[in-house]
Amino acid sequence: MDDCLFCKISRKEIPAKLVYENEEIFAFEDIQPQAPVHILICPRKHLVSLTEAAAEDAAMLGRLQLTAAKLAVDRKLTDGYRTVINNGVAQGNPCFTFICICSAAGRFDGRQDSKKIRK
Repeated sequence: MDDCLFCKISRKEIPAKLVYENEEIFAFEDIQPQAPVHILICPRKHLVSLTEAAAEDAAMLGRLQLTAAKLAVDRKLTDGYRTVINNGVAQGNPCFTFICICSAAGRFDGRQDSKKIRK
């Protein structure tokens, strides 16, 4: 989709701090993080909602989860992390995004203990 924010980031038409990408998935740091580590992981295939996903998307959807796990390991989030799936425009996003909110410290409301932040 031409005017989708995440599609534009995927095509590198809008700058973002990419932390992972391959032919079907890209991940970048949120510009307004709600946790010490807040990474958005998106499929390159434009999906408005998870209900648009078809059977042929199953493997890609699984790889989104594995990408979240890899990024958490890369950031040494051994104490745990949270993953969230935002589904549809009503959730405040222009399209489906798998959002990995990884946090080793702090809270998910934007407040954090800066002494415990890991990068």
